[in-house]
Amino acid sequence: MTTPTSIWHRLDRSLTRVRPHRRVLSLLIDGAVIALCWNATYLFRLGFERWWSARPSYDIWVMAGVVTVYLSVFAAAGIPRGMWRFSGFGEVKRLTLACVASGAICAVVVLMAQLAQVPRAVLALHPFVTLMGVCMVRVAYRMVYEHARSHITGSNANVRRAIVMGAGEAAKRLLATIHQQGWTVLGLFDDDPAKRGARIGGVPVLGGLADVTNPDSRGDATHVIVALPGATAMQRRRAIEAAAATGLEVLTVPSASELQDGSARIERVRSIEAEDLLGREPVQLDEAGIAEMISGKTVLVTGAGGSIGSELCRQVARYGPASIVLFELSELALYQIEQQLTELHPHLPLVRLIGDVKSAAQIGHAFATCTPQLVFHAAAFKHVPLMEEHNAWAALHNNTLGTYVAAQAAGKAGVERFVLISTDKAVNPTSVMGASKRAAEMALSQLATQGFSTRFMAVRFGNVLGSSGSVIPKFKEQIAKGGPVTVTHPDITRYFMTIPEAARLVLQAGAMGETGQVYVLDMGEPVKIVELARDLIRLSGHAPGEIRITFSGLRPGEKLFEELLADADSTLPTAHPRLRIALLHTNAKSGLAVELGSGLPTCGSGAADAAVKRWLRDFVPEYRPS
Repeated sequence: MTTPTSIWHRLDRSLTRVRPHRRVLSLLIDGAVIALCWNATYLFRLGFERWWSARPSYDIWVMAGVVTVYLSVFAAAGIPRGMWRFSGFGEVKRLTLACVASGAICAVVVLMAQLAQVPRAVLALHPFVTLMGVCMVRVAYRMVYEHARSHITGSNANVRRAIVMGAGEAAKRLLATIHQQGWTVLGLFDDDPAKRGARIGGVPVLGGLADVTNPDSRGDATHVIVALPGATAMQRRRAIEAAAATGLEVLTVPSASELQDGSARIERVRSIEAEDLLGREPVQLDEAGIAEMISGKTVLVTGAGGSIGSELCRQVARYGPASIVLFELSELALYQIEQQLTELHPHLPLVRLIGDVKSAAQIGHAFATCTPQLVFHAAAFKHVPLMEEHNAWAALHNNTLGTYVAAQAAGKAGVERFVLISTDKAVNPTSVMGASKRAAEMALSQLATQGFSTRFMAVRFGNVLGSSGSVIPKFKEQIAKGGPVTVTHPDITRYFMTIPEAARLVLQAGAMGETGQVYVLDMGEPVKIVELARDLIRLSGHAPGEIRITFSGLRPGEKLFEELLADADSTLPTAHPRLRIALLHTNAKSGLAVELGSGLPTCGSGAADAAVKRWLRDFVPEYRPS
């Protein structure tokens, strides 16, 4: 590629070369401006004909003294450290104080020295003329600089000026490529004292991470980029909160886990996601135990194209399975996960099956032909309001019957482990979706007592950020439209975890679990949805109150808060600190398996929802429809 040779590119390169010497150059230019303004003040006071001849013979020494005093005060006030291309009101304020102080010192010294031939008007006016002169120089520099940058990166309206939090290896790699995407990086911020004042990739380190909130430090930046992929989750959260306080749009480089699994590259900055705000440390896994469970074995994942199922496939692929059977009803979702896995793991054998878990023939054929040793059952309908009205029959058949059919087929095929992905909405359920998942847990518990060699277990967790039906994409879409952002209730709370976090803990539970057990994941502290909405609004660069939040009321089947255990339940610890075993007190009827085989309500029109809810009340005693 040919190197650009326009005058603007040459000017930009010249400015970049002299920037390391900006403090010295700043003093030299300011000294010349102060001397010029001294002469300009004489010209204003004495007129053009007398401005030179009427001066005292010692005026040259007085002028030299004045320049020395001004530069000394400027240096003490830190004026040379300022970056002219960031000059704003804060810089003008400092220059005003410095010029007034310098002028006062010079006037006192001249009067005390009894240099009567120096006009008093010159002493009075010079500080203000100097202030105008040094400010004009800075404004002119900034105008030329921005004009040059607009010619280099496109129209000035499209210039994206960023400051970067972090000056480590990630920042170096970011700076190597981000300019090619039309970005201008104004400065870096890092807490390492050794980096203060240094330049990385030609960009100066302006201060510590906390200094990003200083308007003078960030200049006229339009974005803040958080480049701290190696920091702890809590450190990243604090950095993001500091960035949000600037009122600018906040972006981040991919996290360490995203970089490790190859799903992102460092130069592909992205918007802040809700998972960046959780502030939890990455899940530490028993890698050896999981590898022993998966390595060299055939793994079948139902719902393989869904948000949880696809992440399970990506995580399973890391442990060297013999093959992965992708069982999915949606042709598009199956195609997408197959393409992703082929790109990330080109040598991993994949079996792609379009099928319905409710069909004993289809799932039985998959077990007979692929002979999987491990099954992760992620196929489910999970959108609470959608399943509550007009779709209750579909939720019951897919979530409960589908689990029973798949688990029974797994038991007959002699599968080693069958892991059901359950939900906190199965605890004291008030919705059809939650009750159908609780019935699925109960069906699994019954199968565990029927003599199969298969270990049947369930893993229960809360809302998964970024999964289908999550509130986050909806909030972002509403923010992009200018609002309002709709929240159902001001006090509604939810447990949250990320998709990779959930998938890893499912694998961990699968490696540890015994038959008939329900594992509960440690979800941390519940999060208020309205606070999550406010955080996303701030991180989008909007001021408080700029985008309204409205409350629409709880939807059918929706709880104000979720639970991970029912009141009568308790847990036992496991070897993993983020997993506990639920001791479930259940009064499930012994005929559940028979009912699932033949006694489920049939699909009808208006009466179907009521029939499903009656069936669920009979077989899930704790179900209380809202």
